[in-house]
Amino acid sequence: PGDPEAGELGLAAVPGRQAAFRQGLEAAVHYARAVGCPRIHVMAGRVPLGTDRAAVAHEMETTFIENLRYTADLLSQEDMIGLLEPINNRITDPRYYLNTPHQAAAILEKVGRPNLKLQLDLFHCQIMDGNLSHNLETYFPLIGHIQIAQVPGRHEPDSPGELNFPYIFELLESLGYTGYVGCEYSPKGDTLEGLGWLRSYWESRGLQHGGTSKAAK
Repeated sequence: PGDPEAGELGLAAVPGRQAAFRQGLEAAVHYARAVGCPRIHVMAGRVPLGTDRAAVAHEMETTFIENLRYTADLLSQEDMIGLLEPINNRITDPRYYLNTPHQAAAILEKVGRPNLKLQLDLFHCQIMDGNLSHNLETYFPLIGHIQIAQVPGRHEPDSPGELNFPYIFELLESLGYTGYVGCEYSPKGDTLEGLGWLRSYWESRGLQHGGTSKAAK
């Protein structure tokens, strides 16, 4: 993430911070190797303070592509995947550089490395673009990880909001998604209470706690 105290949120697209990015990436690989985690979120970073987004867009994209190619080469030696996550700039972070799946897909195409994927957080995607069914279908070949939270409160999937998560989960199954779904939301209670929706969802699908079929038992 760079130096949060200095207002940084990633370095991969920030001009002039290439050396610090590479140092941070090597540390991330060290930790990922130790805990057996095969995926690393490569954070793009923020548009520098006092600069116009449009004025620095080309330089930031060039920096991002250069750093992503370096990342892909390093991660290929570790059999790891690098992930790009668009973060909305309407609510969460007005200065974050990477904001939409369309932007991420275009950059991934320019980089052209198979071990770099899209980390699609449906909270951010809904705020920036909506049209989730079409976006999931369109970008599914690029997706390496999914994250969820209800919109707009960023709470549990069964909290009041815009998204129909049972439908979304069924769509992911129909598309053949077999990866993890990360619960990146602010629970209204403690951890167990915040995961209560999952037990209810499993029961609605005729599954036991843990996602196993009652019929199989």
